[in-house]
Amino acid sequence: MVTDLAKAIAMNSNIEDFQDDQDDELYEHYVFTAEKGQSPLRVDKYLMNFVENATRNKIQQAAKNGNIFVNDVPVKSNYKVKAFDTVKVLFAHPPYENLLVGENIPLDIVYEDDVLLVINKPVGMVVHPGHGNYSGTLINALIYHFDNLPKNSNDRPGLVHRIDKDTSGLLVVAKTEEAMNHLAKQFFDKTSEREYLALVWGNVEDESGTVEGNIGRHPKNRLQNTVFEGDDADKGKPAVTHYKVLERLGYVTLISCKLETGRTHQIRVHMKHIGHTLFNDERYGGEKILKGTTFTKYKQFVDNCFKVLPRQALHAKTLGFEHPVTGEFMRFTSEIPEDMQECIEKWRHYAKHQGLED
Repeated sequence: MVTDLAKAIAMNSNIEDFQDDQDDELYEHYVFTAEKGQSPLRVDKYLMNFVENATRNKIQQAAKNGNIFVNDVPVKSNYKVKAFDTVKVLFAHPPYENLLVGENIPLDIVYEDDVLLVINKPVGMVVHPGHGNYSGTLINALIYHFDNLPKNSNDRPGLVHRIDKDTSGLLVVAKTEEAMNHLAKQFFDKTSEREYLALVWGNVEDESGTVEGNIGRHPKNRLQNTVFEGDDADKGKPAVTHYKVLERLGYVTLISCKLETGRTHQIRVHMKHIGHTLFNDERYGGEKILKGTTFTKYKQFVDNCFKVLPRQALHAKTLGFEHPVTGEFMRFTSEIPEDMQECIEKWRHYAKHQGLED
């Protein structure tokens, strides 16, 4: 069912902030693939042929806001659509026809009691429906396995916080309204504990440090976030990441990151901002060889590492919070997934062989 583009644009201009680090997701409302015989045609005219109740002015406004993508790249309204182009219209809210359906998906439950559970999310699982992922998500699994989960401020059952699809690790889920409010307040008050492990490009010089920089949607690529500074700082929201070097592996560094805030892609954005993009983070340019030599054998080695770890090198290792009922501080840890561990081992071996280890 196709929604009204006018409603989508109006709704998009009045979206509330997502709870905690559920800030800036984009949801796919329309997707079209140009046919083989498509002659070059402005994207605004092209969409008018497919979207009900749309006007050229509304479509141009959507393009101006960075909501129209062709082949996953944001375009202006005068872009000429060609044969086989994939045209998408994305907004910061889900389409109303996106109804949640329970699915029998196994969950790795680390801890559970009457008011909450802690889940170890695998790589590849989307936390909530959106941006072309409308099934197979953590929420689809949760509403299948658990009845009457409380909804957060965005009507997402049980979710207190989230992590990205290709980030592995720990999440806490609330089973009662009281637990939801108590846990959400801890995240807001920065009394919860969240530690991530990340493999980043380059040698991080300082043993530890703090990155402070307001994070907001990238003005030219709406699928990315970026740091805004100086006069533009108010375009983003305050974000603080504390990092510590765990191991230097020549052209990459294994670090621990503790979040003081929880913005979308926070670690990925902050580390890129200081010149240390996450290893194989395709969205932020980490799938390119950013450090090292020009030798063919080195390129082959890195390509093998990319194949072993076909995602950003980020794992939510530790999660700590005060239990909403007992008041006990609970801390959980999870093992580094096999793909990330294997990649780290490859870099250890390479650094030792090349005499690059710290």
